[in-house]
Amino acid sequence: MYKLNVISSFSSAHKLNGYEGLCRNLHGHNWKVRLCVMCDKLDEIGMAMDFGIIKSKLNELLEELDHRFLNDLPAFSEMNPTSENLARYIFEQMGAKLTQCPCEVVEVEVWESEKASVIYGL
Repeated sequence: MYKLNVISSFSSAHKLNGYEGLCRNLHGHNWKVRLCVMCDKLDEIGMAMDFGIIKSKLNELLEELDHRFLNDLPAFSEMNPTSENLARYIFEQMGAKLTQCPCEVVEVEVWESEKASVIYGL
């Protein structure tokens, strides 16, 4: 198996409803996202998949989140836009975007800061 990783980022704001700490207030993050896809074979030139395609699809999705108040997005109308829920959302959306590709999304890691991240995956 081949695991390919791409990293991108976006900036957005959120607040955590029902949370007792400071994050209940409106605040922002410069989020970093790592997407890992797995392919089981190589093409005729020895590539599992073009990194450019993976990056492009990830950036398409992240553009929808960039400079937005995440709580206002339909995806987060019923759940808090926590790092955990954000990682799962990106995982599911990327799975749908890559259905025609010779790979499978296996993991998404989301950093809300330099020192804190969450991983969602298979």
